[in-house]
Amino acid sequence: MRVALMVEQLQSRVPGGTGRYAAELARALEQTRAPADELVGWMAGGTGGRLDLPIRVRSLGTHSLLLSRLWERGLGPAPRNAEVVHATTLLIPPRRPTALVVTIHDVVPWTHPETLTPRGAGFHRRMGARAAREADVIVTPTVAVAEQVAHVLAPRGEVITVPPGFSSNLTVPDDERERRARHVPGGDYLLFVGTSEPRKGLDTLLEAMSEPSLRGESLVVVGPRGWGGVEVGQDAQARGIGGRVTVTGRVEDADLAALYAGARLVVMPSRAEGFGLPVLEAMNLGVPVITSDDPAMCEVGGGATQTFPVGDPNALGVAIARVLNDSALRTHMIEEGRKRALDFDWLDSARIMWKLYSRLVS
Repeated sequence: MRVALMVEQLQSRVPGGTGRYAAELARALEQTRAPADELVGWMAGGTGGRLDLPIRVRSLGTHSLLLSRLWERGLGPAPRNAEVVHATTLLIPPRRPTALVVTIHDVVPWTHPETLTPRGAGFHRRMGARAAREADVIVTPTVAVAEQVAHVLAPRGEVITVPPGFSSNLTVPDDERERRARHVPGGDYLLFVGTSEPRKGLDTLLEAMSEPSLRGESLVVVGPRGWGGVEVGQDAQARGIGGRVTVTGRVEDADLAALYAGARLVVMPSRAEGFGLPVLEAMNLGVPVITSDDPAMCEVGGGATQTFPVGDPNALGVAIARVLNDSALRTHMIEEGRKRALDFDWLDSARIMWKLYSRLVS
């Protein structure tokens, strides 16, 4: 069986969680494939950049922007000699006489379009409609997203949930203290991990950090800048907390693991998520987590996290203060988080995928 895996997101300026998904899935599929199975990655143009995959990656021979414009219309090149095509995002190739699997990570373009660019929201809505018409199977990372996809898109094909796993690259390095020192001035800190864009709720977090009860706390924000003009440093200065907020930008995985390991608490205040990989990463590395009550993040947390109502900075401030000041609660959250993280394994996810591909071919 020959499977074409679309890995175009790895060439994006901001690969984000969907880029990590494509890379981790490719590695796990390669590790679990049968000898007779073949896995090939496909992308628009060159195969350099941030690629670090154990599989062959082939080029479709065109520019990413042109490819997206063509594929919106169901035109242009597509992977060749494949029995199954798996689009790991809504960048979906034209339908050929092959089985088509599409991963839909969230329904933000339909439920929160104001948190995306107009172009981005429109593109994802159009491609989502194509997926609903053409995909044999739509894969989602959580049951919450599966239910939303069924409601919003009413796809003709099956919708199944295959949760992702913990990143194979995120292990705490021996030189964690030195790595943290490159980014953090010193002392205790709270941690946010993700792209700085409107959907992530960083305004809610900064407002909570302005509460008197958190006056002595520091925040580290890790991740690339996205769209929307979210300037965390400037926003912190405007609230009078600039001296307590450190913005690192994107960091390599070893540094990220070190920053997780040194955090007192990870906070994910997103307005909407499809999964929330930092929740899983933090739990696996033994860090307590607070998230908004977004359904997908509550599902991933599985009762091991503390939650607050989306967009409520006062409730978030209360939750942060409670977790920081209650040592028994922190210990319980760490223990339960580690247990919950064991439920997510990329190799298990890949085995489910191979069974799915085989079923579609046969």
